[in-house]
Amino acid sequence: MSIQRFSLHDGPGIRTTVFLQGCPLHCPWCSNPESQPVHPVQRHARDKCVRCLRCVAACPSSLISPGPDGYPVFDRDSCQGCLSCEKSCPAGAISISGKQLSIREIMETVERDSDYYRNSGGGVTFSGGEPFMQGEALISLLEESAGKGIHTAIETCGQVPSDIIRRAYALTDLFLFDLKHCDGRKLKSITGADIDLILGNLAMLAGSGNVTVRIPCIPGFNLDSESLSGMFGIAVSMGIREVHLLPYHILGMDKYEQLQRQYSLPGEGLAKEVLEPYAAIGRSMGLNVGIGG
Repeated sequence: MSIQRFSLHDGPGIRTTVFLQGCPLHCPWCSNPESQPVHPVQRHARDKCVRCLRCVAACPSSLISPGPDGYPVFDRDSCQGCLSCEKSCPAGAISISGKQLSIREIMETVERDSDYYRNSGGGVTFSGGEPFMQGEALISLLEESAGKGIHTAIETCGQVPSDIIRRAYALTDLFLFDLKHCDGRKLKSITGADIDLILGNLAMLAGSGNVTVRIPCIPGFNLDSESLSGMFGIAVSMGIREVHLLPYHILGMDKYEQLQRQYSLPGEGLAKEVLEPYAAIGRSMGLNVGIGG
Protein backbone atom coordinates (compact mmCIF):
# COMPACT_ATOMS: atom_id res chain seq x y z
CA MET A 1 0.00 0.00 0.00
CA SER A 2 2.75 2.43 1.00
CA ILE A 3 6.10 2.72 2.74
CA GLN A 4 6.54 5.29 5.49
CA ARG A 5 10.07 6.20 6.56
CA PHE A 6 10.98 7.79 9.91
CA SER A 7 7.95 6.35 11.69
CA LEU A 8 7.92 6.80 15.48
CA HIS A 9 4.73 5.02 16.53
CA ASP A 10 5.03 1.50 15.12
CA GLY A 11 7.56 0.05 17.53
CA PRO A 12 10.75 1.22 19.26
CA GLY A 13 13.13 3.78 17.79
CA ILE A 14 13.08 5.23 14.29
CA ARG A 15 11.43 2.79 11.92
CA THR A 16 10.34 2.22 8.37
CA THR A 17 6.77 0.96 8.20
CA VAL A 18 5.82 -1.14 5.19
CA PHE A 19 2.05 -1.18 4.73
CA LEU A 20 0.88 -4.22 2.77
CA GLN A 21 -2.42 -4.20 0.92
CA GLY A 22 -5.32 -6.40 2.05
CA CYS A 23 -7.21 -7.13 5.30
CA PRO A 24 -9.68 -9.91 6.21
CA LEU A 25 -11.70 -7.65 8.52
CA HIS A 26 -14.05 -4.73 7.94
CA CYS A 27 -13.72 -2.62 11.09
CA PRO A 28 -15.94 0.46 10.66
CA TRP A 29 -13.35 2.70 12.38
CA CYS A 30 -10.48 1.63 10.11
CA SER A 31 -8.26 4.63 9.39
CA ASN A 32 -6.95 3.01 6.20
CA PRO A 33 -10.09 1.67 4.47
CA GLU A 34 -8.26 1.72 1.14
CA SER A 35 -6.03 -1.05 2.53
CA GLN A 36 -8.86 -3.59 2.93
CA PRO A 37 -9.02 -4.96 -0.66
CA VAL A 38 -5.98 -6.93 -1.82
CA HIS A 39 -6.07 -5.21 -5.23
CA PRO A 40 -5.18 -1.54 -5.94
CA VAL A 41 -7.88 0.97 -4.98
CA GLN A 42 -8.74 4.36 -6.49
CA ARG A 43 -9.29 7.30 -4.17
CA HIS A 44 -11.09 10.31 -5.62
CA ALA A 45 -11.12 13.69 -3.86
CA ARG A 46 -14.25 15.50 -5.08
CA ASP A 47 -13.12 18.79 -3.57
CA LYS A 48 -10.17 18.78 -5.99
CA CYS A 49 -11.97 17.37 -9.02
CA VAL A 50 -12.63 19.84 -11.86
CA ARG A 51 -14.88 17.33 -13.69
CA CYS A 52 -12.77 17.41 -16.83
CA LEU A 53 -13.31 13.62 -17.19
CA ARG A 54 -9.89 13.06 -18.68
CA CYS A 55 -9.70 9.99 -16.46
CA VAL A 56 -12.65 8.47 -18.36
CA ALA A 57 -10.77 8.68 -21.63
CA ALA A 58 -7.49 7.59 -20.06
CA CYS A 59 -8.67 4.30 -18.54
CA PRO A 60 -7.59 1.51 -20.92
CA SER A 61 -10.20 -0.89 -19.50
CA SER A 62 -13.17 1.53 -19.60
CA LEU A 63 -13.66 1.21 -15.84
CA ILE A 64 -14.47 4.91 -15.31
CA SER A 65 -17.66 6.52 -16.54
CA PRO A 66 -19.30 9.97 -16.25
CA GLY A 67 -21.75 10.26 -13.39
CA PRO A 68 -25.06 12.17 -13.53
CA ASP A 69 -23.49 15.04 -11.56
CA GLY A 70 -20.48 15.28 -13.87
CA TYR A 71 -18.08 13.53 -11.52
CA PRO A 72 -16.39 10.28 -12.59
CA VAL A 73 -17.74 6.95 -11.33
CA PHE A 74 -15.16 4.20 -10.68
CA ASP A 75 -15.42 0.43 -10.98
CA ARG A 76 -12.99 -0.10 -8.10
CA ASP A 77 -13.41 -3.87 -7.89
CA SER A 78 -11.95 -4.30 -11.38
CA CYS A 79 -9.12 -1.75 -11.22
CA GLN A 80 -5.67 -3.19 -11.96
CA GLY A 81 -3.76 -0.15 -10.73
CA CYS A 82 -2.24 0.87 -14.05
CA LEU A 83 -2.14 4.52 -12.84
CA SER A 84 -3.51 5.90 -16.13
CA CYS A 85 -6.33 7.76 -14.37
CA GLU A 86 -4.00 9.15 -11.71
CA LYS A 87 -1.51 10.39 -14.31
CA SER A 88 -4.25 11.95 -16.46
CA CYS A 89 -5.81 14.04 -13.67
CA PRO A 90 -4.63 17.69 -13.92
CA ALA A 91 -5.97 18.52 -10.44
CA GLY A 92 -4.40 15.64 -8.54
CA ALA A 93 -7.83 14.43 -7.44
CA ILE A 94 -7.13 10.73 -8.10
CA SER A 95 -4.66 8.57 -6.23
CA ILE A 96 -4.11 4.82 -6.35
CA SER A 97 -3.52 2.84 -3.17
CA GLY A 98 -1.45 -0.26 -3.79
CA LYS A 99 1.16 -1.13 -6.38
CA GLN A 100 3.30 -4.12 -7.27
CA LEU A 101 6.79 -4.06 -5.77
CA SER A 102 9.38 -6.80 -5.58
CA ILE A 103 10.99 -7.93 -2.33
CA ARG A 104 14.22 -6.33 -3.53
CA GLU A 105 12.54 -2.97 -4.24
CA ILE A 106 10.96 -2.90 -0.77
CA MET A 107 14.23 -3.86 0.93
CA GLU A 108 16.12 -1.15 -0.93
CA THR A 109 13.88 1.42 0.74
CA VAL A 110 14.09 -0.29 4.14
CA GLU A 111 17.87 -0.44 4.06
CA ARG A 112 18.29 3.28 3.33
CA ASP A 113 17.85 4.12 7.00
CA SER A 114 19.94 1.33 8.56
CA ASP A 115 22.12 3.86 10.39
CA TYR A 116 19.06 5.39 12.03
CA TYR A 117 17.84 1.96 13.12
CA ARG A 118 21.17 1.17 14.78
CA ASN A 119 21.46 4.54 16.51
CA SER A 120 17.86 4.63 17.80
CA GLY A 121 17.08 0.96 18.42
CA GLY A 122 14.62 1.04 15.54
CA GLY A 123 13.99 -1.17 12.54
CA VAL A 124 11.27 -2.16 10.12
CA THR A 125 7.60 -2.72 10.91
CA PHE A 126 5.29 -4.63 8.59
CA SER A 127 1.70 -3.42 8.80
CA GLY A 128 -1.39 -3.10 6.64
CA GLY A 129 -4.13 -3.82 6.18
CA GLU A 130 -3.09 -7.15 7.57
CA PRO A 131 0.46 -8.05 6.52
CA PHE A 132 -0.16 -11.80 6.86
CA MET A 133 -2.66 -11.52 3.99
CA GLN A 134 0.48 -11.61 1.84
CA GLY A 135 2.10 -14.27 3.99
CA GLU A 136 4.74 -15.67 1.66
CA ALA A 137 5.99 -12.22 0.72
CA LEU A 138 6.00 -11.23 4.39
CA ILE A 139 8.13 -14.25 5.32
CA SER A 140 10.61 -13.31 2.57
CA LEU A 141 10.78 -9.73 3.85
CA LEU A 142 11.34 -10.96 7.41
CA GLU A 143 14.11 -13.28 6.27
CA GLU A 144 15.83 -10.49 4.34
CA SER A 145 15.53 -8.07 7.27
CA ALA A 146 16.66 -10.54 9.91
CA GLY A 147 19.59 -11.57 7.71
CA LYS A 148 20.77 -7.96 7.65
CA GLY A 149 20.42 -7.54 11.40
CA ILE A 150 17.41 -5.20 11.15
CA HIS A 151 14.96 -5.30 14.07
CA THR A 152 11.60 -6.59 12.84
CA ALA A 153 8.08 -5.91 14.07
CA ILE A 154 4.68 -6.98 12.78
CA GLU A 155 1.33 -5.30 13.36
CA THR A 156 -1.40 -7.93 13.12
CA CYS A 157 -5.07 -8.39 13.93
CA GLY A 158 -4.47 -12.14 14.38
CA GLN A 159 -7.19 -13.12 11.89
CA VAL A 160 -4.84 -15.29 9.84
CA PRO A 161 -3.91 -18.99 9.60
CA SER A 162 -1.80 -20.10 12.55
CA ASP A 163 0.78 -21.88 10.40
CA ILE A 164 1.96 -18.67 8.71
CA ILE A 165 2.26 -16.88 12.07
CA ARG A 166 4.23 -19.86 13.38
CA ARG A 167 6.68 -19.50 10.49
CA ALA A 168 7.14 -15.80 11.29
CA TYR A 169 7.69 -16.46 14.99
CA ALA A 170 11.49 -16.91 14.92
CA LEU A 171 12.01 -14.08 12.42
CA THR A 172 10.12 -11.39 14.34
CA ASP A 173 11.48 -9.38 17.26
CA LEU A 174 8.18 -7.76 18.24
CA PHE A 175 4.52 -8.51 17.60
CA LEU A 176 2.06 -5.61 17.95
CA PHE A 177 -1.19 -7.54 18.32
CA ASP A 178 -4.54 -5.78 17.97
CA LEU A 179 -7.15 -7.12 20.38
CA LYS A 180 -10.48 -5.50 19.66
CA HIS A 181 -12.98 -7.24 21.97
CA CYS A 182 -13.43 -10.12 24.39
CA ASP A 183 -17.01 -10.84 23.27
CA GLY A 184 -16.80 -13.19 20.31
CA ARG A 185 -20.30 -12.53 19.02
CA LYS A 186 -19.91 -8.76 19.06
CA LEU A 187 -16.47 -9.01 17.51
CA LYS A 188 -17.78 -11.20 14.70
CA SER A 189 -20.83 -9.07 13.94
CA ILE A 190 -18.95 -5.75 13.81
CA THR A 191 -15.57 -6.70 12.34
CA GLY A 192 -15.97 -10.20 10.88
CA ALA A 193 -13.28 -11.59 13.20
CA ASP A 194 -13.15 -15.09 14.71
CA ILE A 195 -12.21 -14.74 18.38
CA ASP A 196 -11.11 -18.38 18.74
CA LEU A 197 -8.61 -18.05 15.90
CA ILE A 198 -7.36 -14.71 17.21
CA LEU A 199 -6.91 -15.87 20.80
CA GLY A 200 -5.25 -19.08 19.65
CA ASN A 201 -2.71 -17.06 17.68
CA LEU A 202 -2.19 -14.65 20.55
CA ALA A 203 -1.57 -17.53 22.95
CA MET A 204 0.99 -19.02 20.57
CA LEU A 205 2.87 -15.73 20.32
CA ALA A 206 2.64 -14.95 24.04
CA GLY A 207 5.33 -17.51 24.80
CA SER A 208 7.90 -15.43 22.94
CA GLY A 209 7.73 -12.63 25.50
CA ASN A 210 7.80 -10.16 22.62
CA VAL A 211 4.12 -9.30 22.32
CA THR A 212 2.41 -5.99 22.96
CA VAL A 213 -1.37 -6.07 22.98
CA ARG A 214 -2.90 -2.98 21.44
CA ILE A 215 -6.56 -2.17 22.03
CA PRO A 216 -8.27 0.39 19.77
CA CYS A 217 -10.74 2.10 22.12
CA ILE A 218 -13.92 2.70 20.15
CA PRO A 219 -17.00 4.49 21.61
CA GLY A 220 -20.07 2.30 21.43
CA PHE A 221 -18.03 -0.82 20.72
CA ASN A 222 -15.54 -1.56 23.50
CA LEU A 223 -15.07 1.67 25.44
CA ASP A 224 -16.48 0.43 28.75
CA SER A 225 -15.06 -1.09 31.92
CA GLU A 226 -16.45 -4.56 31.30
CA SER A 227 -15.03 -4.93 27.80
CA LEU A 228 -11.62 -3.48 28.63
CA SER A 229 -11.34 -5.47 31.86
CA GLY A 230 -12.10 -8.60 29.84
CA MET A 231 -9.30 -7.83 27.39
CA PHE A 232 -6.91 -6.97 30.21
CA GLY A 233 -7.78 -10.34 31.75
CA ILE A 234 -6.90 -12.12 28.50
CA ALA A 235 -3.47 -10.48 28.50
CA VAL A 236 -2.88 -11.40 32.15
CA SER A 237 -3.93 -15.02 31.59
CA MET A 238 -1.41 -15.37 28.76
CA GLY A 239 1.46 -13.78 30.66
CA ILE A 240 1.50 -10.65 28.49
CA ARG A 241 2.38 -7.54 30.44
CA GLU A 242 2.55 -4.76 27.84
CA VAL A 243 -0.79 -3.26 26.74
CA HIS A 244 -1.38 -0.05 24.78
CA LEU A 245 -4.76 1.67 24.62
CA LEU A 246 -5.20 3.44 21.29
CA PRO A 247 -7.62 6.39 21.39
CA TYR A 248 -10.29 6.45 18.70
CA HIS A 249 -9.51 9.10 16.08
CA ILE A 250 -11.03 10.34 12.84
CA LEU A 251 -7.88 10.99 10.84
CA GLY A 252 -9.02 8.65 8.08
CA MET A 253 -12.59 9.90 7.81
CA ASP A 254 -12.04 11.77 4.54
CA LYS A 255 -10.84 8.57 2.89
CA TYR A 256 -14.33 7.10 3.12
CA GLU A 257 -15.73 9.92 1.02
CA GLN A 258 -12.87 9.43 -1.46
CA LEU A 259 -13.87 5.75 -1.72
CA GLN A 260 -17.58 6.63 -1.96
CA ARG A 261 -18.23 4.82 1.32
CA GLN A 262 -20.21 6.03 4.32
CA TYR A 263 -18.45 6.59 7.65
CA SER A 264 -20.80 5.50 10.42
CA LEU A 265 -18.93 6.30 13.64
CA PRO A 266 -18.83 9.46 15.81
CA GLY A 267 -17.30 12.55 14.28
CA GLU A 268 -15.02 13.38 17.20
CA GLY A 269 -11.92 11.59 18.43
CA LEU A 270 -11.02 10.68 22.01
CA ALA A 271 -8.60 12.64 24.14
CA LYS A 272 -5.99 10.51 25.89
CA GLU A 273 -7.28 11.71 29.27
CA VAL A 274 -10.55 9.86 28.66
CA LEU A 275 -8.66 6.57 28.73
CA GLU A 276 -6.79 7.17 32.01
CA PRO A 277 -9.46 5.56 34.27
CA TYR A 278 -9.47 2.47 32.04
CA ALA A 279 -5.68 2.33 32.02
CA ALA A 280 -5.78 2.40 35.83
CA ILE A 281 -7.92 -0.75 35.79
CA GLY A 282 -5.30 -2.56 33.76
CA ARG A 283 -2.48 -1.34 35.96
CA SER A 284 -4.31 -2.60 39.04
CA MET A 285 -4.23 -6.04 37.38
CA GLY A 286 -0.45 -5.92 37.10
CA LEU A 287 -0.21 -4.73 33.49
CA ASN A 288 2.02 -2.02 32.08
CA VAL A 289 -0.66 0.02 30.31
CA GLY A 290 0.27 2.88 28.03
CA ILE A 291 -1.98 5.24 26.11
CA GLY A 292 -1.21 5.83 22.46
CA GLY A 293 1.03 3.97 20.02
